[in-house]
Amino acid sequence: MTDNARGAVFGLGAFALFASHDALIKFLGGQYSPVQVLFFVTLFGFPLVSLMLMRDRTDGNLFPRQPVWVAVRTAAAVLGALSAFYAFANLPLAQVYAILFASPLLITLLAIPLLGERVRLRRGLAVLVGLVGVLIVLRPGTAELGFGHLAALTAAVLGALSAIVVRRIGAQERSVVLIIYPLMANFVLMGLLLPLVYVPMPVLHLGATLAAAGLGFVAMLLVILAYRSGEAMVIAPMQYSQIVWATLFGLLFFGETPDLATALGAAVVIASGVYIVLREGRSDASENRPVLATRARPGTPSAPVLPPEPGADEGPGPGR
Repeated sequence: MTDNARGAVFGLGAFALFASHDALIKFLGGQYSPVQVLFFVTLFGFPLVSLMLMRDRTDGNLFPRQPVWVAVRTAAAVLGALSAFYAFANLPLAQVYAILFASPLLITLLAIPLLGERVRLRRGLAVLVGLVGVLIVLRPGTAELGFGHLAALTAAVLGALSAIVVRRIGAQERSVVLIIYPLMANFVLMGLLLPLVYVPMPVLHLGATLAAAGLGFVAMLLVILAYRSGEAMVIAPMQYSQIVWATLFGLLFFGETPDLATALGAAVVIASGVYIVLREGRSDASENRPVLATRARPGTPSAPVLPPEPGADEGPGPGR
């Protein structure tokens, strides 16, 4: 098996686990506040991520070198996760994914002011077409839009912002700093809000939150393996396989059948995202390659956005 094929397999496995994580979040969100679900998923995910971070041998402390940007990333990660959990609880899975898939388009836009990226005509048109796809999903004026749609859009925007901030400061900040602050903020803030919304949970439902945390953590590890094994432009499109799982889980467990507008809009958004990935894969098309540098996706507190590793954009190097 080639390096790219191995990376693609890891990527497909990772996003299958992410989709399973989201199906559990939807199940729990039908009975509990997103604050409560997010608190327990973070609580159970914290030890798993901490064990991974203990392997960080980089010298230094946990004080951020770029405190303002770390604060921006932390706020975006916390609000983005809460928004995503609310969206999964209140919208069909496939519809949430169709909206979250706009995140690479938003990353391309945010890279202009925050990274100084130049977006040329073709990529600009791809972003525009992708945003039209989001409008097809939302159908403003013909379908009732609720807080669930707003939450999904918010998660996509904040996920893109978080990825751009990591791209901007990832070379100066330790990975442990970029990961631990959002986790701690999720735990503390959701813990403070928990008494306002808490409903006792049976062991089965607590087990579901533990399973969600575990799925998110293992998915994160598989994403890391995928990007270490293959080229970013091969791995990045694997995220769109989640729409298949979302459709399957929605049909089997929640009685959801995607309507024509959702299917059409998702196809447009996916096509635009894949085109942007392919354009960034050309060495003369992008200076920062912000979409290809994104190592995770919005809305999963146990799978934070990771800084790009040296040489990761170019694919596997010797010995990797």
